[in-house]
Amino acid sequence: MKLTKISLIAAMVIGGLVAGSTIASAQDAKEGKGKGKGKGRMTVEQRMERLTTELKLTDEQKPKVQAVLEETDKKMQEVPREERRDKMPAIMEDQNKKLKEILTPEQMEKYKKMQEERKKGGGGTDGEKKKKTE
Repeated sequence: MKLTKISLIAAMVIGGLVAGSTIASAQDAKEGKGKGKGKGRMTVEQRMERLTTELKLTDEQKPKVQAVLEETDKKMQEVPREERRDKMPAIMEDQNKKLKEILTPEQMEKYKKMQEERKKGGGGTDGEKKKKTE
């Protein structure tokens, strides 16, 4: 009899944990947390982390770049999904103009190369690309 009660309690605890983790995962997905906000779309934090590493942003550049990325993200969210393909080039061009004022010429050149790689579907850092090809 005691074994049955313990088994029942254990099953309820495990069920509760599974249900709780499923709800938390669903909430993260709904809020855009995790891998990205959408298919192939990185969060502002992920983009900042990548740009900081790849472009070796200075402490002075970081808040300025973050502000530009947040502004771009906000603009993208305001555009209805079906209009994004048409409006995205202008939004990205505006972002690039603002970044050009913040980044050094060398950083801007590397940023453009990163954008080209992303368009081609490369997306990762040089180290990640090497791992994929090995």
